[in-house]
Amino acid sequence: MMRTSRSNWTSGRGRLCGSDKMISQMKRGAYLVNTARGKICDRNAIAKALETGQLAGYAGDVWFPQPAPKEHPWRTMPNHGMTPHTSGTSLAAQARYAAGVREILECWVEDKDIRDEYLIVDGGKLAGAGAHSYSAGDATGGSEEAAKFKESQ
Repeated sequence: MMRTSRSNWTSGRGRLCGSDKMISQMKRGAYLVNTARGKICDRNAIAKALETGQLAGYAGDVWFPQPAPKEHPWRTMPNHGMTPHTSGTSLAAQARYAAGVREILECWVEDKDIRDEYLIVDGGKLAGAGAHSYSAGDATGGSEEAAKFKESQ
């Protein structure tokens, strides 16, 4: 069984999927794919379900909050795959993303600087292209959960 989520998110609706209750109703060994919003899944429920085998796998291209803090359980949970959010992009754009990711990984392995146009966050602060494309602050609309992570940094 696989459950996918690509629902519209509106503030105040709460979590739509990925809760302990929803996961417990899924067939053991199911997969959950979330390409909607990271916030609609309870990150601890997902991690627990993967650790116990209730979920066989989780895949997604969205996190909450973004960028995910070091202690975010999705960074270390088993049987998951996270990819960049590329909804609505062309195949040519995806090929450029792949080439960029390869270059970033090669730089990291060889301990070389990453080009500014590939940087979004460095050392916990906006950097490179990210500093020009985004403004510092709460990109999640004032969420109490996002504020908690900001305070812990």
